[in-house]
Amino acid sequence: MADREFADHALELLAPLGPVRARAMFGGFGIYHEDVMFGLVAYDQLYLKVDDETKERFREVGGEPFSYDGKGKPIEMSYWTPPEDAQDDPSALLPWAELALEAARRAKAKRPTRRPRKRRA
Repeated sequence: MADREFADHALELLAPLGPVRARAMFGGFGIYHEDVMFGLVAYDQLYLKVDDETKERFREVGGEPFSYDGKGKPIEMSYWTPPEDAQDDPSALLPWAELALEAARRAKAKRPTRRPRKRRA
């Protein structure tokens, strides 16, 4: 299954969460609910946002982090796979997607707001 097809499949699985969409980025797709990115699709795998409050729960159920090679060493991002049994079952995936959305909202709230740039005359 190509990444776009898998992204569409992931959106179907995540539909119980409410309106979700996929946006192409860096060879994969960001998964959004409203204006919050809470998941990503890469290499035909769904990854969900984690933070310090949720990472251990994903680890305990066998989740694995998304990582990529960055200048000779692996870079681990704060997106992890959901449990195996939730990867094809919307009702089993929903609680994990809700955790991811909460983590993404906490991360967004921590970021400083951007000020508009002053225009030069």
